[in-house]
Amino acid sequence: MFSGIVERTVTLTDIRIEQQNKTFTFRADFCGELKIDQSIAHNGVCLTVVDITEDTYSVTAMKETLLRSNLGQLQVGDIVNVERSMRPDALLDGHIVQGHVDQTAVCTAKEDADGSWYFTFEYEPQGAGLCTVEKGSVTVNGVSLTVCDSKESSFRVAIIPYTFEHTNFCRIGVGSVVNLEFDIVGKYIARLMQNYTK
Repeated sequence: MFSGIVERTVTLTDIRIEQQNKTFTFRADFCGELKIDQSIAHNGVCLTVVDITEDTYSVTAMKETLLRSNLGQLQVGDIVNVERSMRPDALLDGHIVQGHVDQTAVCTAKEDADGSWYFTFEYEPQGAGLCTVEKGSVTVNGVSLTVCDSKESSFRVAIIPYTFEHTNFCRIGVGSVVNLEFDIVGKYIARLMQNYTK
């Protein structure tokens, strides 16, 4: 379980392909705090640590994860947002995030807001609950954000300078592909409504 409050970014240093899986190695300054089997969200995707060195760690993504997220497009040198799993006694500063990416979206606009930025993302509607609502929560590349200008297949978010500088939003531009995780509460309500109306 995560909160969508990105801890830091890490740099991708190696990609190893093993059949339909990809093992990603990242350089990070917190490797001494990690354990094998620990869960870390990478651009919002929960992955398990499988190897650790003094300054790098590795995680493996299977085909389903690569198809549903932007991890399959990563290249050596890319920076990735990371968040370690939430402790039970931690404050929920963002919103409830599972680390289970629903799908990707494409950035279609980036607007300067006199010190902050507006980003617009478009996505293919793929089912009940996979949508946004005005002032609701959405996770973009693992970042918990508030939705504005919610539409059937697009939404906009406002990014303050701190978030821009401390996440990979600084590298997102028109055409960039990002990971989306829609609000889990909304997904459950949509499923219950579907069952109720049958």
